[in-house]
Amino acid sequence: MPQQLILFVRAPALGRGKRRLAAEIGDLAALRFERAMIALLLRRLAADPRWRLRIAVTPDHASRQARRWNRRVEISGQAGGDLGQRMRRALADAGTGPAVLIGSDIPALAARHVAAGFRQLRAHQLVFGAAADGGFWLVGIRRPASLRLLFRRVRWSSPHALADTLAGLPRRITIGFADTLEDVDDGEAYRRLQPRRGF
Repeated sequence: MPQQLILFVRAPALGRGKRRLAAEIGDLAALRFERAMIALLLRRLAADPRWRLRIAVTPDHASRQARRWNRRVEISGQAGGDLGQRMRRALADAGTGPAVLIGSDIPALAARHVAAGFRQLRAHQLVFGAAADGGFWLVGIRRPASLRLLFRRVRWSSPHALADTLAGLPRRITIGFADTLEDVDDGEAYRRLQPRRGF
């Protein structure tokens, strides 16, 4: 079975999502940023033959809207639950082969970063790409059996998200790491990005 890459996104909508960023730069600028990042990642990742790309979108009713982003990419809803439950479900839906799930707000993210995550899975059961703010932009699994161990007692949207995730894993699990990248969740990170508009 081919490697599967899951782009895990919230459908952009004015006044929803990216609330910390929107509080500093405004709802409209935050919406434009979300749309630009999804378009950028689809350009960089959709046609790569090393994996099969799928989009997991929330809310579920936005699947129809998401089909307009790229008609050749499979779209599925994330369904209910907290962030960890939704990520587990998206990874489980990938089937038996290796799967990597990525977020949509990492401007520096390129195909080489994703490929490095898949390479790490050759030697490890799980792989993470740390975000500079203490979260993570990538999680990958080699086999679906590892999923039941993921995301126990995680403080989401906090500097502890990756540390909590790792702390909840048994010691027997082997873990690899991809590059640490910066996501854009607040105004400071967005302003650092400004000189490179167009990403």
